[in-house]
Amino acid sequence: MRGAIYTAIPLMLISLVVYNVLVLFGANMEYQLVTFGMRSGDWTLRLGDLLVIVSLVFLFGELVKSTTTGANSVVNHALSMIIFIIFLVQFVLMEGFANSTFFIIMCMQLLDVVAGFTISIVAAKRDFGNASPVIGPN
Repeated sequence: MRGAIYTAIPLMLISLVVYNVLVLFGANMEYQLVTFGMRSGDWTLRLGDLLVIVSLVFLFGELVKSTTTGANSVVNHALSMIIFIIFLVQFVLMEGFANSTFFIIMCMQLLDVVAGFTISIVAAKRDFGNASPVIGPN
């Protein structure tokens, strides 16, 4: 029961907090972390790119978590919606957040919200033995 609270906390919150800390300390999302010399040309991994990659891993974890049903699942979906609203407000109103990196991570959070609700509905119907389709006439 001790680890159960961690399933209610959305993983994308980590991306939001990390991005906010980076903006707070004036980090440049275009900062070049490493450049790989390749036959097709040089490929540079930037700080913003790394944050998007890590956020994709968190999104995958969220999608896996959304297949479970229970009280923590409902709390997770509610918190995911709140986190999306925070993403949206920061993107629209705050300096340092209106860029492609933050927008892509915000879209991942929106996908988490929509997919989480959809997958949970399908999983709940499966758990209750209702085989009727989610979309279309019942």
